[in-house]
Amino acid sequence: MVNSRQVCATIVLLLTIIDASLAFDYGEAVDKSLLFFEAQRSGKLPVNQRVKWRGDSGLQDGFQQKVNLVGGYYDAGDHVKFGLPMAYSVTMLSWGAIEYGKSMMDLDQMGHVLTAIKWGTDYFIKAHSEPNVLWGEVGDGDSDHYCWERAEDMTTPRTAYKLDIEHPGSDLAGETAAAMAAAAIAFRPYNSSYSDLLVVHARQLFWFADRFRGVFTDSIPCAKEFYASSGYSDELLWAATWLYRATKDKSYLKYVVDNAASMGGTGWAVKEFSWDNKYAGVQILLSKVLIDGDGGAYTATLKQYKAKADYFACACHQKNDGYNAPMTPGGLLYLHQWNNMQYAASAAFLLAVYSDYLSVAKSFLSCPDANVQPQELLGFAKSQADYILGKNPKSMSYIVGYGQNYPIHVHHRGASIASISVLHSVVGCVQGFDAWYRRPEANPNIIYGGLVGGPDKNDNYYDDRANYEQSEPTLSGTAPLVGLFSRLHSIYSDYAPRPTPTKEQTTPLGAPVEFFHSITNSWTVGRIGYYRHKVTIKNKSDKPITDLKLEIENLSGSIWGLTPTRYKNIYELPEWNKVIRPGSECSFVYVQGGPQAKVAVQSYH
Repeated sequence: MVNSRQVCATIVLLLTIIDASLAFDYGEAVDKSLLFFEAQRSGKLPVNQRVKWRGDSGLQDGFQQKVNLVGGYYDAGDHVKFGLPMAYSVTMLSWGAIEYGKSMMDLDQMGHVLTAIKWGTDYFIKAHSEPNVLWGEVGDGDSDHYCWERAEDMTTPRTAYKLDIEHPGSDLAGETAAAMAAAAIAFRPYNSSYSDLLVVHARQLFWFADRFRGVFTDSIPCAKEFYASSGYSDELLWAATWLYRATKDKSYLKYVVDNAASMGGTGWAVKEFSWDNKYAGVQILLSKVLIDGDGGAYTATLKQYKAKADYFACACHQKNDGYNAPMTPGGLLYLHQWNNMQYAASAAFLLAVYSDYLSVAKSFLSCPDANVQPQELLGFAKSQADYILGKNPKSMSYIVGYGQNYPIHVHHRGASIASISVLHSVVGCVQGFDAWYRRPEANPNIIYGGLVGGPDKNDNYYDDRANYEQSEPTLSGTAPLVGLFSRLHSIYSDYAPRPTPTKEQTTPLGAPVEFFHSITNSWTVGRIGYYRHKVTIKNKSDKPITDLKLEIENLSGSIWGLTPTRYKNIYELPEWNKVIRPGSECSFVYVQGGPQAKVAVQSYH
């Protein structure tokens, strides 16, 4: 006979096992998410490209119009470079880096994050070819969707479409200004000159967007079927808010206050935050200004903004007196039938950020149904992240390549066709449909980190390449997850215990730098022990160091945070971090079995 105490003990043990089985490695989720951006790259790929099934593509983009538009990102499972969601994605990547940079540094991912941002902003700099000109799209959805082919084989028209004073697009120009301003903040600690350049472009783009007003789809009609904008007022407020944060120029704060009512900033109470609707983002960013005590004469209007931020948070958290954001039975925010998961991801990121703002202020969220502590709000954001990673009725990860059970028939041209490194012959426009789109087998290439559209309103998901509403990944879906997963990692980082770091200092004779070598993780495969080594480089001189080149010997594994040169064993600092200022430091990481590599300075200025 089993007594009640034994039963209770067994139940507790089972619950503990179940809870442990649902723990997620948020650090791995960050890494996979960033790989998605490498898979979506257009243009000439760098030598350190990690997604090896991709190749160079779109190398003539813009040439027909005599402008260089090579680079940027493909939007989703197609090969169109849509400016609005691309810019929004860069804004979200940058916001994540601004808020959760420390966690990204701890994960040794800041280099990849800044590289992902810069791949976008470098393209925007090209696209902003004149102060009042912005090239807003390359390719068009109709002709592109007629073909199923790899980016490397593209035969569809690569027509470029622009905005100018006679063809305005305040929403697209405003979002691009916001992306430039947010990226400027993210880059400021690492590359101040690039940060300053981004601010120049952001200011010009905002002036253009505000002075010549209009919805971008009126100027680029072919985008309307795919990214129909609901208006531009939110993007103007959004851009001004980011410019205020990037420059501390109070004229931008005055702009969002003076236009609060007329542009809907204090009028719209929303339940959605997305590539199309920025109101909740504006309202939460301006709440931080108020919380930080910087409202001054604008405090009354900023309180109105905060009231609308509270409405959004309460609606998502289901504490809004019935006026709540819809949810599936399994607990996922459900706002749109088509590619809903991106809306849940954006909302979760925003709630995590707002919870941190409230926590710093030692405040709470006052909802109609209850007072909500910041930790509860963060817990709700975590519930959305965990649903995405597998804690859902299907027990499926909706991040491709994460976990054991994830979508394998992803609606993505490049992932669904054998790589050019394997299949050297061209896959034609129609041939792709016949030979690859309709095949029942899994995609030959795993598009790691892609957040698919996700389940329907009843938590059902159909893993079918033709089911594009559910199975297509997008830039705007994955972008907010980089910051969200980084935040969750900073709290729940005990998924994989790490050994206590051991430090070894080596200082090359005569060099103005110090190296601190530490082991941050270790694991065993078979009988071979592998170690993750972190090398911190500190400038001990009183002058900036540029053009630093390192010689690394006995390196047998992968390396992150340095760029290989054409000379054997010689590496240099990446483009986004070319200068080490006096007293500052940077780091790189490598993984290998056996003894650590030997690092020495080869040259510097």
